[in-house]
Amino acid sequence: MKDSLSLGVNRQAALNHAAALVAHAWQDFDNPRESETEISDGLIAELRKPLPEQGSDVIESLDAAGDVLDASLAQSRPRYLAYIGSSGLEIGALADLLAHSYDINLALDARAATRLEAQAIGWLADFLGFPARLGSFTSGGTISNITALAAARERALPGTRTKGLSGTRPAIYCSAEAHYSITRAAELLGFGRDAVRDIPIDDQRRMQPAALRIAIEVDLAAGVTPVAVVATAGTTLTGSVDPIAALADICEEFGIWLHIDGAYGLPAASASKTAPLFAGLERADSVSVDAHKWMFVPKACSAVLVRDAQTLARTFAHDEAYIPHEDDELNAVDITLEYSRPLRAMKLWLALRVHGARAFRDAIAENCEQAQHLYRAAERHPEFEVLAAPPQLSIVPFRHVPPGCTDLDAHNLDLCSRMQQDGRVYISPATIDGQVWLRPCFTNFRTTMADVDITLEIAAELGNLDPHRDPSQRSSIK
Repeated sequence: MKDSLSLGVNRQAALNHAAALVAHAWQDFDNPRESETEISDGLIAELRKPLPEQGSDVIESLDAAGDVLDASLAQSRPRYLAYIGSSGLEIGALADLLAHSYDINLALDARAATRLEAQAIGWLADFLGFPARLGSFTSGGTISNITALAAARERALPGTRTKGLSGTRPAIYCSAEAHYSITRAAELLGFGRDAVRDIPIDDQRRMQPAALRIAIEVDLAAGVTPVAVVATAGTTLTGSVDPIAALADICEEFGIWLHIDGAYGLPAASASKTAPLFAGLERADSVSVDAHKWMFVPKACSAVLVRDAQTLARTFAHDEAYIPHEDDELNAVDITLEYSRPLRAMKLWLALRVHGARAFRDAIAENCEQAQHLYRAAERHPEFEVLAAPPQLSIVPFRHVPPGCTDLDAHNLDLCSRMQQDGRVYISPATIDGQVWLRPCFTNFRTTMADVDITLEIAAELGNLDPHRDPSQRSSIK
């Protein structure tokens, strides 16, 4: 008898057991762990087994999957402050279960699901305050940025999707601290890495408009075609927001596409205290935002939005015999890079429907207040230093500067490693102006002010246990 791929009579039991594992995970995320779970020898052995020829018990296999996840680094935990992660919003996880169970493909018209995605794009645009006419959900900020810059390429250099870039000299302009996905886009779109102009930053680590203008004028005089200016709305390194309005003025003057890479920070445009940082947002040609970062839903859920509905179609649309176009309506494949595409919009749509926009604004504002709180606390502490400017959003670089320490970079790198091994708070290091800093990021709705306070306490406690320091210089920790 042929082996079946159906769970058959075990299906309900498997669903119930999976639900119990999910409930356990959600409860576990409510409170921080006192240490990270280590990978056991038994689990390592399990993960080295060869391809199974015969199946095994579904409940046992689900438990094995749960063990793997439990011994992994989960960004959903309230004291996971490394990098810029998601929060694994519960309703988003349920949305993924529903969407994946139906396994809808949004390559062509998927009827109601296609309309849901369009509604989610509209809701997202309203939430951000960007007048989008069209958009789509992608797997991440890199694909969203590539999509937008491909459209910019077609406007600046019409016909390049057909003829290629031969004989052209394109350029893209971005902050010196823009995300590497912009360089990657230049590489993949045929511009080449050398076409990316890294514009100097000011004392708040924002792109300098005057320097941008000079770079554009120099390129135009040399016969180079400016394709796009990329404003970063929340740099990955420090959370700085480029001066969008001033950059929009320059782009309007020279007729250059303005794209806003808001993968991390753009949701803060919805909160009243941080909204002024994003003045001029509505003037951009395109924006990208990762809902799986600061809108808390599970990965992967990014979006690219454009002001001109035809720009994406001019870049991606094609007519093949196997792609129907009823009443000249565009399909998703006519405005996106992907063909097979899951219903990523469901998790954000359901989250906004269940919780409402205000709850998201409040959570984002709270993360920003947590960042300000940590900045002020570290600034007051005699053994820590902070950057000269307070955080614009929710990233707070700080570093331990105890007396008697002769190599602060090595000390802070070692401190970060010890904090990761300790497990009570998980943070990552960053190199800023050649110096090593600790770099907590607040993008989790579960994080509390108590978690903020203990972050500094643990950094001070472990920093004073550095075996390389002179013991007589160690401060007492109370």
